Amino acid sequence: MARLVLLGTASAVPDPLHENTHMALVGEQGAVLVDCVGTPAVRLPRAGIAIESVTDLIATHFHPDHVSGIPLLLMNMWLSGRRAGLRVYGLHHCLKRLEDMMAGYSWENWPDFFPVAFHRLPERAQMPVLESDEVRILASPVRHLVPTIGLRFEGKASGRVIAYSCDTEPCAAVVELARGADLLIHEASGPSAGHSTAAQAGAIAQQAGVGSLLLIHFPPGGEESAIGLRAAARAAFGGEVAVAQDLSSFEL
Repeated sequence: MARLVLLGTASAVPDPLHENTHMALVGEQGAVLVDCVGTPAVRLPRAGIAIESVTDLIATHFHPDHVSGIPLLLMNMWLSGRRAGLRVYGLHHCLKRLEDMMAGYSWENWPDFFPVAFHRLPERAQMPVLESDEVRILASPVRHLVPTIGLRFEGKASGRVIAYSCDTEPCAAVVELARGADLLIHEASGPSAGHSTAAQAGAIAQQAGVGSLLLIHFPPGGEESAIGLRAAARAAFGGEVAVAQDLSSFEL
């Protein structure tokens, strides 16, 4: 059965216990990364994921706390002798900048480099991204400081659904993306432009009619901070609320 592994849970400023928010969908046919930060060759094995098992990468938007690890991922794969291709998905705004970033590293001169295929997603609601025997992944544009997508993961055998808001202000797109999901993973960065508070995440969960809410992309602050986040979300949402922990996983 496929599982969604949280490789990091922090907002833009991490700490030793919380890496920046990114995740991996792991199934029998390989792993799909959702964003990539830090040092993938270290973080992935800590989560029990072999770097060579990564077949696809979804880049939600072009901010450093979501894409800064991509050059290292590609270089580590290449230096480890990878020959299989890698597929990268995202909006044009993000992929164009990823291509420019890699050009800055002169990746066109890396000898015997494996194929990387960029797949530009249209900016429309509930657009198909990837589908396998186990899962289907859909995306919708959300409301952030730059073009950004949220994601919906649908387990084919179980019927379970996990939605991920990504970085966003409260918006109808997330409500529809998460409609009826078993779990909504929603950011709780705080009251700043392009982001949401825990209370706003709770309100979105309530509107979407989800089973439970998991707060992510929050400023690390210890258990006292986590208690405050849970309490704020619970004031707006009647279901179960939890605060995400690095390297936890959820079955689809």
